[in-house]
Amino acid sequence: MVEVEKLTKTYGAQNAVNNISFTAGKGEILGFLGPNGAGKSTTMKIATGYLPPSAGTVKLAGFDVTEQPLEVRRRVGYLPEHNPLYLDMYVHEYLEFIGSVHGLKGSELRRRVQQMVDRVGLGREQNKQIGALSKGYRQRVGLAQALIHDPGVLILDEPTTGLDPNQIGEIRTLIREVGEDKTVIFSTHILPEVTALCSRVVIINRGQLVADSPVADLAAGTKGETLIRAEFEQPIDPAPLRALPGILAVEADAAPATYRIHAAGPDLRGSISRLAAEQGWILLGLRQEEQSLEQVFKNLTK
Repeated sequence: MVEVEKLTKTYGAQNAVNNISFTAGKGEILGFLGPNGAGKSTTMKIATGYLPPSAGTVKLAGFDVTEQPLEVRRRVGYLPEHNPLYLDMYVHEYLEFIGSVHGLKGSELRRRVQQMVDRVGLGREQNKQIGALSKGYRQRVGLAQALIHDPGVLILDEPTTGLDPNQIGEIRTLIREVGEDKTVIFSTHILPEVTALCSRVVIINRGQLVADSPVADLAAGTKGETLIRAEFEQPIDPAPLRALPGILAVEADAAPATYRIHAAGPDLRGSISRLAAEQGWILLGLRQEEQSLEQVFKNLTK
């Protein structure tokens, strides 16, 4: 289990991470999202012992990352955003080196290296120098090193960067498999990956926590908000729409004379239809939509 409690990281007068708290349990794949500069990578580096916090605590499997860093590192696998590799080493050689750092020896080390080579799809590349690999295969090597000691917690910062669509599918399958008996914290900017993989999502913006919710609940709307798309025969003055009780915002859509209406509370399509009749607007279409995760993300981080 990962427990983040009132975590803060300050650089000078700037809070890169500002008093955030969340947890992730065994068997859970947690999507950790935010725009560039939100504090995601900083949080991950603190959780893996690479950076000290300014305040607050992070515990992995009950061990405090500040007070018991070696115990934490034995139990965590980490793939950072910028995957650091020894490019002059061969794939097999590098994985044997990383395994030995984690205390694996002899036949157990060889077995584990071969298992990782097979699991992440490095079979045809295992005897090459890492520097000769494509970016996608280097990313696979990074995943293999994060998994080689069979950690209970896996922290992945943009793990599918540089992969082609086939490789992305394979890595998703791998993450889903390892997530059955591990705690996985998974950061990405590819929001369909979150929908495909994650059971819960945490979103931070400017260092602050703005959402912590099951993916299905978050996609259903933020704080009870719904989205209504209205199409008219001609462009309208949206001011009367904005004045309706329960309307939060009205935005012009890309399509001509079409508007995206953000609403709170019960279904407001009847009120919009009556308003259109009163205003003499010819209404061509009116439908309520479930917000996509991308739309929710934009609303929370704009």
